[in-house]
Amino acid sequence: MLSPGDPLPPPPDRAADFADDFAGPLSEDRWVAHYLPQWTTPERSAARCRAVARGIELRIEADQPDWRPEDAPLRVSNLQTGMFSGPLGSDVGTHRHRPDGVTVRTPVPTRLLFAPSAGRVEIEVSASRDLGCMTAAWLIGTEHRTPAEAGEICVFEIDAEAIGAGDRVGSTRARVGIKAHGDGGLTTDMAAVSVPVDAGRRHTWTVIWGDGETIVGCEGVVVRVVPQAPDYPLFLMLDVFEVAPPAGRYPKSAVFHAVRGWEEPPARPAS
Repeated sequence: MLSPGDPLPPPPDRAADFADDFAGPLSEDRWVAHYLPQWTTPERSAARCRAVARGIELRIEADQPDWRPEDAPLRVSNLQTGMFSGPLGSDVGTHRHRPDGVTVRTPVPTRLLFAPSAGRVEIEVSASRDLGCMTAAWLIGTEHRTPAEAGEICVFEIDAEAIGAGDRVGSTRARVGIKAHGDGGLTTDMAAVSVPVDAGRRHTWTVIWGDGETIVGCEGVVVRVVPQAPDYPLFLMLDVFEVAPPAGRYPKSAVFHAVRGWEEPPARPAS
């Protein structure tokens, strides 16, 4: 059994089922460039992003509206590997994030671009150092089969002020773990970890999940092992948020350099 501090196991000895180094235009076959668009309106959910030499820069810009007025202050640019909702006015859709309820404002088609139930994902990122920002990556239950499939793997949440604020110089604090949300079979188990990297520079996070266990690693080393895991389709989400009232210089940004994902068992070839 792996423990924090152990080396991560190597990736599968085969090509990734999902891979993007963000060279060239953003692929609509891989990404939806909106944050949970069903719960809000397109101008509020749309990602502000641009291609850069080393990846894709997700931005918070001065004129960007809050994602939903009810959640303000909260501005976000996000890429996700699919979407799902019920009809207008319903409460059916991916990630019903508020206990007091949300309703569909923009119905969206079901798109399962990458939605593994178990496997491995590697994310190369340079987190935002900008005032009031958080950089995050999650795997969230699609809920397209049932609202009970709502659990989340938090690969990392990194607050800008936590970069360089770990246990030693050049380290970073991050939150990782499991969030149950509407899945009664999971228990929320989140923890803060300190990793010996400057998260504002390019580095790699890894998550491996399945068979009732979730392993999160950073730069090839295990940082958490959680003895539970969602066992249903999950969308990958990459985000930068501004979670405080507007302040400081704009644009604010994080850069995602590359993503690789392997489904377990291996994905079947298209027929």
